[in-house]
Amino acid sequence: MDDERQRIVRVAGARRAKLTRVEGTTSEPHVKSAPSAPTDSERGPNDERMLREVPPHY
Repeated sequence: MDDERQRIVRVAGARRAKLTRVEGTTSEPHVKSAPSAPTDSERGPNDERMLREVPPHY
């Protein structure tokens, strides 16, 4: 069971540590699909106002 966990490996001269590979994983990043726009039935009562508002620093 301990072999299934990643280990932190310090790398001399590097700013970040490395993680060891775990069996059954890949190094490719997980890509999330872009969220779709909500339909009229999925919109809440304040959505329209919130989309129009602009923060004061803009």
